[in-house]
Amino acid sequence: MKKYELMSVEEVLNDLKTGKDGLNRQQIAQNKEQFGENKLPEEKSVPPIIVFFSQFKDFLVIILIAAALISAAMGKFESTMVIIAVLILNAVLGTVQHIKAEQSLKSLKTLSSPKAKVIRNGEKIEIPSAEVVVGDLLVLDAGDYVSADCRVIESFSLQTNESALTGESLSVEKYTQPLDSEKTALGDQINRVFSSSYVTYGRGLAVVTSVGKDTEIGKIAGLIASAKEKATPLQQSLDAFGKKLAILILAITVLVFALSLYRQSPVMDALMFAISLAVAAIPEALSSIVTIVLALGTRKLASENAIIRKLHSVESLGSISVICSDKTGTLTQNKMTVQQIYLDHTLVNASEANIEDPLTDKLILAGLLCSDAVTSEDKSIGDPTEIALLDFAEKYDRDELIVRSQFPRISELPFDSDRKLMTTHHELDDIPVAFTKGALDVILRRATHIETAEGVRPIQEEDIQAYEKVNFELSNSGLRVLAFAWKEMNGENLEMQDEYNLILLGIISMMDPPREDSAQAVADCIQAGIKPVMITGDHKITAAAIARQIGILSKDDQVIEGADIEDLSDEELEALVPHVAVYARVSPEHKIRIVSAWQALGNVVAMTGDGVNDAPALKKADVGVAMGITGTEVSKDAASMVLTDDRFATIVKAINNGRSIYGNIKNAVKFLLSGNTAGIIAVLYASLSGLPAPFAPVHLLFINLLTDSLPAIAIGVEPAHGELMKDKPRDVSKPIMDRRFAIEVLLQGIVIAIVTMTAYHIGTEAAGHETGMTMAFATLSLARLVHGFNCRTDAPLSLKTFFMNKFSFMAFFAGTLLLSAVLVLEPLHKLFEVADLTGNQMAIIGILAFVPLVVVQAVKRIIKR
Repeated sequence: MKKYELMSVEEVLNDLKTGKDGLNRQQIAQNKEQFGENKLPEEKSVPPIIVFFSQFKDFLVIILIAAALISAAMGKFESTMVIIAVLILNAVLGTVQHIKAEQSLKSLKTLSSPKAKVIRNGEKIEIPSAEVVVGDLLVLDAGDYVSADCRVIESFSLQTNESALTGESLSVEKYTQPLDSEKTALGDQINRVFSSSYVTYGRGLAVVTSVGKDTEIGKIAGLIASAKEKATPLQQSLDAFGKKLAILILAITVLVFALSLYRQSPVMDALMFAISLAVAAIPEALSSIVTIVLALGTRKLASENAIIRKLHSVESLGSISVICSDKTGTLTQNKMTVQQIYLDHTLVNASEANIEDPLTDKLILAGLLCSDAVTSEDKSIGDPTEIALLDFAEKYDRDELIVRSQFPRISELPFDSDRKLMTTHHELDDIPVAFTKGALDVILRRATHIETAEGVRPIQEEDIQAYEKVNFELSNSGLRVLAFAWKEMNGENLEMQDEYNLILLGIISMMDPPREDSAQAVADCIQAGIKPVMITGDHKITAAAIARQIGILSKDDQVIEGADIEDLSDEELEALVPHVAVYARVSPEHKIRIVSAWQALGNVVAMTGDGVNDAPALKKADVGVAMGITGTEVSKDAASMVLTDDRFATIVKAINNGRSIYGNIKNAVKFLLSGNTAGIIAVLYASLSGLPAPFAPVHLLFINLLTDSLPAIAIGVEPAHGELMKDKPRDVSKPIMDRRFAIEVLLQGIVIAIVTMTAYHIGTEAAGHETGMTMAFATLSLARLVHGFNCRTDAPLSLKTFFMNKFSFMAFFAGTLLLSAVLVLEPLHKLFEVADLTGNQMAIIGILAFVPLVVVQAVKRIIKR
């Protein structure tokens, strides 16, 4: 890619084979062929049918398919139909989730202005922006969107807003001179304009240097497409667990099958044992339960202004250890605001200005009259600094429309980047007056007098030094400083000499201030063991000032610019990032590298942002957080979570909920696995004891999918216990099934298996194998429903916590009702392969089912002591 910003205007035009008359028809066709259209490439989507069939690749699913085929071969078509129905349901759910595809590239395309003004064959014409080609001359006026990346060849006070691309809220002045540095940040390339930016002031002419995918916005589109989303910690943990479980199931199934054949059992009976074991071991409802719990979590988060776009990011919220936050619009208000004024050698906060003071009133009047910004129907149009002046005046009941109608503008000298001044001419009390605003150093050189409370007097060296000192302090605090002066006029219209012999009035400083709750939110993050990092396209001094103000930047932290990491290797960057709190003047590529460096160090990273430039990093992060009000559609589509109130503090609430949801999911997994372990132990016991299979496959599917699902969902919505935000982020390298977890699952499974096989023996001795099998099925099913109360929390249940979750009682009663229907309703007996039971047998089932609750709660109380 050629560095057009380093070339002169003549060199650029010669290289692109164009001139002041623009391209001819032949050149347009050639350039379109050579450089492509001004469109972003579309990403091919995977057909839904392919997505559907890909859901059957999982090894556990393959085992269930084998179980269904064997059941069909044995004539047990009811079991086969139930298994197939379950598999299809899971595949449909997976496909629906996948089809909610990313819309980032489509949103990027909508950013292009629909029309562009170009000069072709010496004529100015308007064409669709998609038809703009490299070499076209783009005519730019205030309010125009820029259709492609261009090199400025004429500038008449041209200023553009590039906040969507760079994150910087201030307009950027554009010049025609070549730059002298090859490594210039995007926001500092002052002789280029970029696609997706818009003109806020002045006018200009620019030659198109790149279109479509080659523009800076096109590169971001490429980064979004190439940024791979990481699996969440829970997904990784469950995937690893699923693989180990599949291998274990296969090994035990083969062992049981071989043992049955060794005992000379019929092949079909041996297969039935193996199928029963496989179905008992596979937690069919696990993925569905996790999805449902996460979905319920999204509803709670939505009620607290956090919309979840990617379901599994709910769980990732609880693991966040680093938040990389954009500054503009996220930590700040994305609105320039007057902070302090300095006049009569007194620095005053904007909120404490005395409007009764004639000097203050004149300073506000100068800000209103020497400004082109306008407000109408709560909408502000113009340069952000001028809008800040209007807002400041409005706080003191000075309406710009009324003031400007009282003192209409007679003539003006528009802002010029060479003079760095703007002057307007008005009549005050029948006296022609000129108000001038601009850079303090320029006005100080042109001022001969100063106005104080005592009146107008000649300016002294001490006055100049005092103003320069205040200007230095304000600038180093990240504020933008504007100086104001005035003079009485002699002529009828403004001329250049009217900007000399000025009377210095005062200065107004402004900045894009932090949101009111940003400091507290940052403090909450630090307390929770989360490191907040600011990443912005803004200037280093401004970024550092804001970061220091809200608590992100401490005395031991570093502030660096994007150029500082440009030549660092990934390893060097990984060593650097723990010591850096603020990154300024960064590009989208830098943001991705910073996020990747933190991830490489084992951290779960959240990235917040609202601009187009944030989108690739939002997608790369474990949790991308976009702003719902000020955010671009591109950033929202790339993010996994959107804040409807744009408050950084909402992220802290979301993290608290994420931690609670992860704890609930872990308890739900413990509940499912301990129940499945009971089924495995029961089948293994029967096999080793030479007994018939204690369950039919359909029994275990009924338990795993119906009576297990309801308590698991209830566990998933358990209210939070304790102050979660005082804990450090959990170690994501630690598997969900650690040693303690595995021991609890095994011991609880043994207790449930003991009562289950006790019921089997009682039923078999009383009325034969079918009755024993029915009692074993009913006891295992009811015991697992009761066991749901055990798994709600790691601590023993108290009277208060026992009744905290009404859904656990609803799940228990609904599951008991379903089980009762299977045992009592005659039409269901054949489908579920159950026998009739007596009242005494029902009572025995009820008593045995409550034994695990008593045992587990007793053990928890002993351990707690």
